[in-house]
Amino acid sequence: RRAAELGVDLDALAAASAGAPINVADVERAAAAAAPPAATIPAVAPGTAAPAGAPAAAAAPVPGPEAAMRAAIAAAMTRSKREIPHYYLGSEIEVERALQWLEDFNASRPLAERVLFAALALRAVALALREVPDLNGQFVDGRFRRSEAIHVGVVTSLRGGGVVVPAVHDADRLTLPELMASLRDVVARARSGRLRSSDLADSTITLTNLGDLGVETVYGVIYPPQVALVGLGRVVSRAAVRDGAIVATRVVHATLSGDHRVTDGLSGARFLAALRARFDDPEAP
Repeated sequence: RRAAELGVDLDALAAASAGAPINVADVERAAAAAAPPAATIPAVAPGTAAPAGAPAAAAAPVPGPEAAMRAAIAAAMTRSKREIPHYYLGSEIEVERALQWLEDFNASRPLAERVLFAALALRAVALALREVPDLNGQFVDGRFRRSEAIHVGVVTSLRGGGVVVPAVHDADRLTLPELMASLRDVVARARSGRLRSSDLADSTITLTNLGDLGVETVYGVIYPPQVALVGLGRVVSRAAVRDGAIVATRVVHATLSGDHRVTDGLSGARFLAALRARFDDPEAP
């Protein structure tokens, strides 16, 4: 009812909240963020008529869908920073072997069936979570609920502005081609407004990848009720020393945002080590 009174789009707020419960305070913050600033000087003083021939006062702009989405995202992220004691870790991970393996994997496949690095990264995150399951789940009603299933939320930009975080369900059980197909499916449905409620509510961890936009390092804000977020930057070339010789290699900077109510830096470091191992051996089950 309060959302209707304030003109807040509950669907947009739910999408930006990534399935977290929404309360009245969230609705009011979203409304405040989307509201246009009040005029400092009235166009016509109260009780007086406008002079003849004077132009009519412009109507206050009505916030569009993009403004509502930004307000909803702001409300969700404000709640996250207020309630979740974040910690951050980062590690440079060599991906040369993984990229060479992916090139060989795609060599005999039709263009439409080729697998992108994003799917390989999604698989690496999902399999690393098997080894560090304390990062996989949701914090609900004052306690952490670890999830046996691994549903990776993928931050997806929308054409009209804003982002949503649909889940790739059971990501650790899918083959690489199946992951690529699932990734294409959720992104397409997100951008056409055809997501299901389960797509937004089920994520047990979030992956954000801004490498395609040239970003090298991502420090993300955890989407409640999840307790961790993984960020990946762009793949860059580096010089490395192997057996006394300087060689060219490719690396990506991976970051982890964790929730101190559930885990600590030791758990986060173990996860990043497991992630590195998955990129070192992309064929491992």
